[in-house]
Amino acid sequence: MGRLVRLFGRSNSAGPIAWLIVGLGNPGRKYETTRHNAGFHVVDLLAAESNLSFDERRNKALLARGCLADQSVALVKPQTFMNLSGEAVGPLARFYKVPVERIVVIYDDLDLPTAQLRLRPKGGSGGHKGMTSIIQHLGSREFSRLRIGIGRPPGRMPVEAYVLQKFSEAEWAEMEQTYRLAVQAIHALLSDGLEAAMNQFN
Repeated sequence: MGRLVRLFGRSNSAGPIAWLIVGLGNPGRKYETTRHNAGFHVVDLLAAESNLSFDERRNKALLARGCLADQSVALVKPQTFMNLSGEAVGPLARFYKVPVERIVVIYDDLDLPTAQLRLRPKGGSGGHKGMTSIIQHLGSREFSRLRIGIGRPPGRMPVEAYVLQKFSEAEWAEMEQTYRLAVQAIHALLSDGLEAAMNQFN
């Protein structure tokens, strides 16, 4: 998906930012198609479908700035590696003066079945270390999140190994459909509000 993004135009970086749409993942080609990079996959697709490009680097993150659903947004991919994601998100929120209620974080979730979506207005980290870092650096749990189900590891496989494992071909085909639904959910959230989006996509 990263290659698709680079085929489109450069981001529109003019003007203030109303929303931060953050996708969580690990940087580097070796992690591109792993379960832990579900958030990256969604913001890559959002960028590609909206003619935006991750052509800006600021505060330990790659940014694609432009307009989605008539809202000025920054799509964000932290480059800190997952467990330190807050080191990118906190400073960006302060720099652009984006309140926590206009931050959406997209991430993989072990507690949801593979390819299931769940929008939530706020909450804890659920043991997700990237979310723990973001909560610490924002000083708040009051931001929206879009959880992408990746299921639980089989047998006694450690969670750390499972989330860094690549999807099988069958799983990837299923996840690609989910990522497209996630893009629709983000557009609905921006245009119709969180509650309407939750009613439609949860």
